[in-house]
Amino acid sequence: MAPRATPTVRLRRLAAELRRLRTAAGLTRDEVTEQTGINGATLYRLEAARARPQVRTLRALLDLYGVDGQLRAELLAILKESAERGWLHTFEPELPDQYAAYIGFEQEARRLLNFESLFIPGLLQTEDYARAVIQGTLPMASRDELDGRLEARMRRQALFARPEPPHLWAVIDEAVLHRRVGGGKVMRAQLQRLLEVADEPYVTLQIVPFGSGAHPGMHGNFIIMQFDQQGGDVIYLESMTNDLFLESDTDIDRYNVVFEHLRAVSSSPAATRTMVGAVLAETMN
Repeated sequence: MAPRATPTVRLRRLAAELRRLRTAAGLTRDEVTEQTGINGATLYRLEAARARPQVRTLRALLDLYGVDGQLRAELLAILKESAERGWLHTFEPELPDQYAAYIGFEQEARRLLNFESLFIPGLLQTEDYARAVIQGTLPMASRDELDGRLEARMRRQALFARPEPPHLWAVIDEAVLHRRVGGGKVMRAQLQRLLEVADEPYVTLQIVPFGSGAHPGMHGNFIIMQFDQQGGDVIYLESMTNDLFLESDTDIDRYNVVFEHLRAVSSSPAATRTMVGAVLAETMN
């Protein structure tokens, strides 16, 4: 079986440039097909970031659109970079397409804005907590799928070991602290982990206290992934049956406003550490 063409920020950037260049050249997809011999369905997939072009295909399109010089070299370099496969491909057979795509985006993001009402964010989970979450939420999954998801989740956290790691701003509902996933021992270790990472420069942690009452995050968890100039923001919504990626300006603006509201009603990072410490003390009893 051929490997999946997991979307990446680079592939999205390349697709956007191909759409822009064709439009600027005043050509329809049918006209491009007539002049290059590239199948119309293939061209659509390339412009939708659903397939990665071969080098000769990209060169043919750039020739037709009259692209040379620095832009041509840049787009060919992006194609080469988009073909580089990292650690994720090892786990792809055990991971759903959308989840694998999310991990690919996460690895390239410069900033992650994450709201969670049910779980500790995956990037901050201990291995025992992650195992309990995966086993508890996927009771019908095979052992291979469970093991693959667990290992992939732990490997995701390696992005914080980079010289310039992305910044994670995590807002968590207070209920998450009190749900003893995996039992008292597992939860104590997880809360201790939160206290440790809360002091790291690449993590900002806030808790939405019960006293805040109703808040906009009650509609569900979400992650805003922000990138550099190679791609716009992406919103990721995870569900039991169908994960979603939202990329429209309207959706991105809406979720950024929601996140700002959540930050405003949350405890400060300092107060959050105090709150986590208090819950940790309760688990000792």
